[in-house]
Amino acid sequence: MLERRHAAFSHARLGLFVGAVVLAVLAYRVPGVNGSWLLLPAAAFAVVAWQHGRLLTARERAERAVSVYERGLARLEDRWAGTGETGERFRREDHPYADDLDLFGRGGLFELLSGPRTRAGEEVLAGWLLAPSATDAVVARQAAVEELAPRLDLREDLATVGPDLRVGVDRAALCAWATSPPVLTAVWPRVVLPVFALASTALVVQWFATGVPSQALVPVLVAQSLYALLYRRASATLALEVERHGRDLVLLATVLSRIEREAVESPRLRVLSDALRASGHTPSEEIARLARLVDVLTSRRNQIFAPIAALWLVGTQTAFAVDAWRRRVGPAVPGWLEAAGEFEAIVALSGYRYEHPDDPFPVFAEGPAQFTATALAHPLLPVATAVPNDIALGGEAHPQLWLVSGSNMAGKSTLLRAAGLNAVLAQAGAPVRARALTMTPLAVGGTLRIQDSLQAGRSRFFAEITRLQQIVALARRPNGGPAVLFLIDELLSGTNSHDRQHGAAAILRGLVDLGAIGLATTHDLALAIVADSLAPRARNVHLEDRFEEGVLHFDYQLRPGVVQSSNAIALMRSVGLDV
Repeated sequence: MLERRHAAFSHARLGLFVGAVVLAVLAYRVPGVNGSWLLLPAAAFAVVAWQHGRLLTARERAERAVSVYERGLARLEDRWAGTGETGERFRREDHPYADDLDLFGRGGLFELLSGPRTRAGEEVLAGWLLAPSATDAVVARQAAVEELAPRLDLREDLATVGPDLRVGVDRAALCAWATSPPVLTAVWPRVVLPVFALASTALVVQWFATGVPSQALVPVLVAQSLYALLYRRASATLALEVERHGRDLVLLATVLSRIEREAVESPRLRVLSDALRASGHTPSEEIARLARLVDVLTSRRNQIFAPIAALWLVGTQTAFAVDAWRRRVGPAVPGWLEAAGEFEAIVALSGYRYEHPDDPFPVFAEGPAQFTATALAHPLLPVATAVPNDIALGGEAHPQLWLVSGSNMAGKSTLLRAAGLNAVLAQAGAPVRARALTMTPLAVGGTLRIQDSLQAGRSRFFAEITRLQQIVALARRPNGGPAVLFLIDELLSGTNSHDRQHGAAAILRGLVDLGAIGLATTHDLALAIVADSLAPRARNVHLEDRFEEGVLHFDYQLRPGVVQSSNAIALMRSVGLDV
């Protein structure tokens, strides 16, 4: 139905335009045809265009609503990878765990959580995933997430209001523009220019009505043109800048309008709500005023309205109005964006909370570094296939290090990612995939996806020891930072057995001495002695496999001690290698 109405409005606009052209030709060539009759098709065209715009907005919103629920179903059915925003622009090669834990990219944690419409919201969410927040901030965020979790209407409205802008609001560019010094500061042109516009319009109407132009028409037109020419360059620059941000501003106004209407109770949400009103302005109304000015500037390109816009000096007058708005309201824009971005990020986490009602919020403890989880599972894997395990690291009663042995494909890397991703979720303010999790604030560091680089002339081994040095530096707790949760996969596998054993023992002992906790994996059984040498601060655990009738079987369950089986020879023989 919306498509049929869209087609009808398009035909009506074309018909009115053609009719106006025909009427203009008749007014020029046929005596007795009054040129003022052109006002009728112009007015009709404006009404039809306005109604058509509302129809297009409704159609776009309906399409986005369908997309929102389709993506929600995809998440519930574990086929969500590739359906959302991946956050690729937030990837950093030197980050201590982003690539290792699959935070960004197709099927990454950001895609699972992401829902913000604005760039500011995406930046806040990515920031929470890339660095642990302070415990008091996380606890306040948990209450906010819990409050918004059942509010489906809020999430649908935020996902569908306004135009469909995948890039969202560019916070840095918009703040720079909004807070830059005003350009058009003179007061008198805002009085003189409307007077000239009214005078010239009256004289043109009189000409069309009587057929005889006034002698004052040409001098008035020349005078107003000279005034407009005086500010032409500044007005054109300002118009270009504000039109560049126009669609962002429309989106921000619609998002802010929806946030302003939401009644909230939790302390952090009330702080954000108050921040939107701290300047004394209502953000959505103020930005909507600027958006209307942008619409006026854009309307100058309309074939019918362009001559009237030139006569009324729309470009120059609107440029002065835009700069006056920026001078009065612009300083408040950064605060609005910050509050809106955080609110959107909380809404994204609330959607994850709603879709995972059985996942608890973690409990944060004080004291020595601790990460104690019951039935911990990988949050990016389907619930039906993710195998849970208990992990108890640090605190007063548990070892700081678990050395995980096992054969290839036994699930060692998945176990490390499960621990790391849940630590990230916990310190972002989200629920975790576990039956229970108690932890202290932790800085995460991992070596699960270390790669060589031909362009940088860097081997995998060098890349690994560089990352290990980064983790050790974090463990020294510069500036009083949190203790480290290290996740080291196949420790020093790129060197010979003698150096590997000696180096692994020194690195792990150093991390434990610094108060860090973590998991390290290996399929080199000779490294099991490292955990024995660090007991009781370390222990050996393993993951088993069975090779039966040419088929590998894994149960992905952690067991105490060192693995006693190996599948490498059997695997090589199963593919036809003569070993």
